[in-house]
Amino acid sequence: MNFLGHASFSPPNPGVLTGNMISDFVKGRQQYSYPPDMQRGILLHRAIDTYIDAHPAAKAAREPFRAAYRLYAGPMVDVAFDYFVANDPLLFPTNESLLLFSTRTYAALQTQQAWMPERFAGMFVYMQAQNWLYNYRFDAGMRQSFGGLVRRAAYLQDAETAYLIFMAEKPFLQDCYQTFMADFGPWYAAHPLVLG
Repeated sequence: MNFLGHASFSPPNPGVLTGNMISDFVKGRQQYSYPPDMQRGILLHRAIDTYIDAHPAAKAAREPFRAAYRLYAGPMVDVAFDYFVANDPLLFPTNESLLLFSTRTYAALQTQQAWMPERFAGMFVYMQAQNWLYNYRFDAGMRQSFGGLVRRAAYLQDAETAYLIFMAEKPFLQDCYQTFMADFGPWYAAHPLVLG
């Protein structure tokens, strides 16, 4: 899962949420320089990523992207799954519910800006201004999201192919998401980092 997935599957504590969102920008032992709640969020993010990477449905979802993106097939699926999170009726039954969640997430993150790594802080400006979390709900937002992933990646240049694969394989990817979520929901609900 990408930004929306990690925001959605984070306890509402602003510190835990922030740790969950910045985890990819915190390397190694740097995590120990953050407050305990943020450390918990960083560890939760990593636990979720490990679970997704090993799940058969997520592995299957990577296959349509593999020929074009090889090692980046996983990040492409992370972005694709955020579309299905945004459109999951159990999580966000209406546009308004996702919009409210996005607004509340940005507000919580704003209270923790002093702790944001420089690269995330710079990106957060655009995330909020362009409302990335809300726009995962729409095809046009997905095109932008694949573009953003490619811009941040060191060895990628072509985002349009990822978007076209996503559109062509959307039913298959949705099936993969639903299969994944059937296992992920109980795992997440019982995880000690969620329970605190």
